Amino acid sequence: MFFAEATNWIEKVKGKQPFYAHIATNVPHAPLHARDEDLARYKDKVPDLEAAKFFGMLANVDDNIGRLLAKLSEWGIEKETLVVFMNDNGGTAGCKVFNAGMRGTKGTPFLGGTRSSSFWRWPGTLTPPDARQLAAHIDFLPTLSEIAGAKLNAKVLAQMEGRSLVPLLEKPDAAWPDRTLFTHVGRWEKDVSPESGKYVNCSVRTKDFHLVNTSKKNEQAWMLFDLRSDYAERQDVAAQNTAIVEQMKASYEAWWSSVVPMMVNETAPLAAENPFWTLYRKQFGTLRSSGSAADQKRRVQDDK
Repeated sequence: MFFAEATNWIEKVKGKQPFYAHIATNVPHAPLHARDEDLARYKDKVPDLEAAKFFGMLANVDDNIGRLLAKLSEWGIEKETLVVFMNDNGGTAGCKVFNAGMRGTKGTPFLGGTRSSSFWRWPGTLTPPDARQLAAHIDFLPTLSEIAGAKLNAKVLAQMEGRSLVPLLEKPDAAWPDRTLFTHVGRWEKDVSPESGKYVNCSVRTKDFHLVNTSKKNEQAWMLFDLRSDYAERQDVAAQNTAIVEQMKASYEAWWSSVVPMMVNETAPLAAENPFWTLYRKQFGTLRSSGSAADQKRRVQDDK
């Protein structure tokens, strides 16, 4: 449905105006519901049913991307169209089959929980090989704005933390200044200070090293991995590289201090009901999705 609607819309606007289509599918995120024909492709080839559903859903996305690319070619606009494929961070049910040798899954600060793919396709403009420099999702906006020639105002520029990937798209081995990136799961109880979750599943990443903390409150529980020789993150080398650890810890502390003041919704009161549920009710009547026991009880009462 996502791809069918997007394709229909692109067909209507192509040639009339520049267009931007953001196809944000909900797969292969849970709940895992694969079509029977997609499930059958993996049912007897992976350890369990959940993995089969996961890969079946992935295959469905692959098929639809193929159909979309074929349409761009059929319409004669593929050389004028930049197609970017990116995914949510980390894997889940499929990691038991394949995780590219990385440690961790979604919800962890290891590479297996934070690394994402980023494929950029623009026939006749972009050519292989792959760029190996350190990039992130925050680079998406500055890259597209430069390609489109969109001038960003001062307010946007002040909030933008990424950098344009255009130099790497033009020349994959282009000079790329060193940078430090941060990840944080961002989970703590409401009405509790963010400081309580400061060190919960966080990490600091540079080109060569990855500093990881999986503790709840211990600022000393950092692990360091040398990605030049240990991409699987098996060997903690923090004890042998104390200067690097201290430097990366300091950068994390500075980053955290800059982030906390921007958490402007920390004390915002929650709505009586999830706003999306409210919109659903207006369109379709009583909501019947899964939820907490309290949510389910309220819905039963509403049904009555």
